[in-house]
Amino acid sequence: MGYISTFNFPSFMYYRFGKAFYLVSVLIFVFFLLYFYSALPENVGLGLDNSGFIDRSWEKSTFFYATVLAFVLLNAVTVFFPKSLETKASKKLHRLFPIGDPYRDYLLAWFYSFGALINASLAVAVFYVHSINNQEEISASLFNFWFYLIPILLLVWVVGLFVLFVGKFKAVQQGQH
Repeated sequence: MGYISTFNFPSFMYYRFGKAFYLVSVLIFVFFLLYFYSALPENVGLGLDNSGFIDRSWEKSTFFYATVLAFVLLNAVTVFFPKSLETKASKKLHRLFPIGDPYRDYLLAWFYSFGALINASLAVAVFYVHSINNQEEISASLFNFWFYLIPILLLVWVVGLFVLFVGKFKAVQQGQH
């Protein structure tokens, strides 16, 4: 019993959980996109006006390729920093966040979990577009909760990044790596 209460969760596990969360979010997004793409009509509605009618639409292939492009670009931007830190491509970053530094693992976990949050947001957007075009299955108004939750989560993650940087800067000032 005493062993469980004194167990410290190693910082590298946060990094691994962040990476696993990121991988799961990629798989969920790809599944949602492919599954819902097959159910979309040739002209995909993207938005509803005040009376509940579709006010903007794209061709099905345009929607698919635009979504894939957004996914690839957002993931490339999000994963660039942690990959450059993991592969030691940036010597300055590696010097600031050396292997074994808990802040390195926290930062890597932050970036991968942020990427997972971006992917989850894109999956919700694809699901929302599906609900607009198939309103007999799911009402688009059910997504109001997600439209408030996702920006709040993004804000919390950004604040978390600043908290990590403040902690790292304090550790550097105190002579700790």
